[in-house]
Amino acid sequence: MGKEAAAQRAFPGEQWETLEAPAAAGWSAEKLAEARGAARGAGSTAMMVIHHGRIVTSYGAPERVSIVASVRKSLLSALYGIHVAAGTIDLSMTLEALGIDDNAPRLTADEKRATIGDLLRSRSGIYHPANASTDWEHSQIPPRGSHRPGAYWCYNNWDFNALGTIFEQIVDRSLFVEFQERIADEIGMQDFRPEDGRYMGQYYSKHLAYHFNMSTRDLARFGLLFLNGGSWNGKQIVPSVWVAESTRAHSATPTGMGYGYMWWVGLTKLVRTSAEEHSYSARGYRGQIVHNFPDLDLIFVHRYAPTSDSDTGVPERKIMQILDLVLEAYPASGGRSNGTVEHGRPLTRTQ
Repeated sequence: MGKEAAAQRAFPGEQWETLEAPAAAGWSAEKLAEARGAARGAGSTAMMVIHHGRIVTSYGAPERVSIVASVRKSLLSALYGIHVAAGTIDLSMTLEALGIDDNAPRLTADEKRATIGDLLRSRSGIYHPANASTDWEHSQIPPRGSHRPGAYWCYNNWDFNALGTIFEQIVDRSLFVEFQERIADEIGMQDFRPEDGRYMGQYYSKHLAYHFNMSTRDLARFGLLFLNGGSWNGKQIVPSVWVAESTRAHSATPTGMGYGYMWWVGLTKLVRTSAEEHSYSARGYRGQIVHNFPDLDLIFVHRYAPTSDSDTGVPERKIMQILDLVLEAYPASGGRSNGTVEHGRPLTRTQ
């Protein structure tokens, strides 16, 4: 992102500002209409496209509050960044030093050597049963003791849930209250309240899943905060060093994407542009996505509010079709160019 883009960027006040004439700014009205139509056809609950801090187009009910699924992990990562910078949290602390264990079968001495940093990168080597995991997640977890801490990446809800326990143990406060005061209030989230958070699970592990319920327009604010290096209207909320470190790839994943500190990095596509390569996203099961494209100063948010536990939401391929249309609509087709061919696999289902 260049200085010119940063100078053009707006920050929403009580309400988001809407770009009044996208076509005059170079956006394809036809492709934007196709993107909205594709969202409608996919059954999406809401979609927002933000460029230079203004709404280019939207669909559905951006004010509707619903579960964000695994996007919760990127929200918690931001809180970790604030407390790491303040010296409250040390990423090198081990589970043994923290006194972290679990229900039987309890953690082994080797597993307790995992650090907070290992958990943030989903490289703990701890394959204890976890709460709020999908069947796919259960199926791809390796056997206990098969990898030492730090040595192997595996998308692992045990790591993510234990990070919630660790955070609240160290900070001695609800992570939902911390999120409201440290982030939501600072960036003017319109709908989020601590009571919109809830803890889930008690059967597999003592470490509960911390589920956020949030509106699409508030998630877009969170995306804008990170797109601006953790700063909001001149005030640093999340340290810029943490934003950079957490959204770079610390691990390669089987999907072709990278993984940072509870952020996905890049985008698995058959044709990849540099803008896609340098992008990063928070994403969750059933179609919850906040995808930032720093090179384009662009944010894409897609949401789906499930109607039942068996509701599988919007398929990944349909969301990618919507995103493709948005990138094709980008001024001067800046989101698409001839790139290198990559044979990627479907993105993981996350919860």
